[in-house]
Amino acid sequence: MPWGTVLLAGLVLALSNFMVVLDITIANVSVPHIAGGLGISPSEGTWVITSYAVAEAICVPLTGWLAKRFGEVKVFVAGMIGFGLFSFLCGTAPSLGALVAFRIGQGLSGGPIMPISQTLLLRIFPKDKHAMAMGIWSMTTITAPIFGPILGGTMSDNWGWHWIFFINVPIAIGCSLAAVALLRRAESATEKMPVDIVGLGLLVMAVGALQIMLDLGRERDWFGNPFIVTLAVVAAIGFAFLIVWELFDRHPIVDLKVFRHSGFTFSVLALVFTYGVFFATLVIIPQWLQSELGYTATWAGYAMAWNGVAAVFMAPVAAMLSQKMDPRILVSGGILWLAATSLIRVVWWNTGADFWTLALPQLIQGAGMPFFFVPLTTLALGAVEENEVASAAGVMNFLRTMSGAVATAIGVTMWENGAQSARDTLTGVLHGTGSTMESLQAHGFTVEQSRTFVSHLVDSQAIAITTVNVFELFAAIFVGAAVIIWLAPKPKHSVGLGAAH
Repeated sequence: MPWGTVLLAGLVLALSNFMVVLDITIANVSVPHIAGGLGISPSEGTWVITSYAVAEAICVPLTGWLAKRFGEVKVFVAGMIGFGLFSFLCGTAPSLGALVAFRIGQGLSGGPIMPISQTLLLRIFPKDKHAMAMGIWSMTTITAPIFGPILGGTMSDNWGWHWIFFINVPIAIGCSLAAVALLRRAESATEKMPVDIVGLGLLVMAVGALQIMLDLGRERDWFGNPFIVTLAVVAAIGFAFLIVWELFDRHPIVDLKVFRHSGFTFSVLALVFTYGVFFATLVIIPQWLQSELGYTATWAGYAMAWNGVAAVFMAPVAAMLSQKMDPRILVSGGILWLAATSLIRVVWWNTGADFWTLALPQLIQGAGMPFFFVPLTTLALGAVEENEVASAAGVMNFLRTMSGAVATAIGVTMWENGAQSARDTLTGVLHGTGSTMESLQAHGFTVEQSRTFVSHLVDSQAIAITTVNVFELFAAIFVGAAVIIWLAPKPKHSVGLGAAH
């Protein structure tokens, strides 16, 4: 393949990966717009985020089988076409149910694109250019979360939330056509591979029941509702049968045997807690900025985007140090950095905070993120046998994605329930309400307007208190994860380029 064609194909693959990663964060700042447009609560609006993450997580373990059965290029093109189609349908969705269904389709289509785009880059680039290929791929993975909140906020404010999905359509069409033209000769060999149908069915059942339970629990009084209890039982039984089945099946959809390596087990445990909490913050913060501090989606996106700026500059440093230092030192330090950032928010953030008081912790946090993500891959995948790296990477990415969806559902529920509890506490200790009402009426407010003003003031302070309390809890979880990583031994071997996906 001529070098010019290789570079053009690499650009197509990188752009495709950029689009899929972008969709993980582009909807975060748009939840209030989506909720308002569909007439639903903001907590229901977060289903748009969790449904995509869960669908993507379920599809990740299938990527290897799909690639071997149909060919990597065909699966990539089919994923792009499906992603574009479901993106268009998401933009035209008339109800929450339809939007969630289309987001699931979008997640299932987009799941294979990230790992296969990386695999194809390594195939079409000469071996001596693999570092360049991974540099291109990594930059799209790192910068997409920066542009996601900015684009999501700008489009939601100026064109409507539908455009955060419509923007994918021309990119998907262009990349699909370019992939067919440029990558046809890079198609991989195919073979008939057995698929773990029972395991896949149990996985979908258990994960689906768990996520629906978490999403609907708050609205339906949790375990006081028979439907929520039923979902909990289905999830518990599903996961129990899934574990037993996968341990004994010859071709498991999720290879649980890799957990016999303590280094992998403790690394993934730290990953699940850290990434889950980190992703939950990406959902809670923009909701607070828009619902209580009066930020538009655009400015909430600007505040959130600083999270990725420092990460771009520190990622090469983290990659270099991970080859020279004990990765446990870097991972533990990176997680403790995230804990410190959470405590900065606890100290700095209140209802009177200005833009930079809110944005600066995002910038600080970004500087520590690569020291967590990059060496953790080395630590986790370096703990398994070399012939298990691919299976371990699939399990690792599945649990990482699932942790984000589950933690978001739990975190938002805690945040909203905590706000109600704080409001009840503040209402019980209020002093001088009568004089405040009289003062407001003396300045021209009606009785009803005065009552509304005081109520809004209490609500605003209650949510601010709860937000700080949530970040205190998040800091404690980060510290616990930083300790867990020291239970993992040093990796047995080095991890090659592309092993993480």
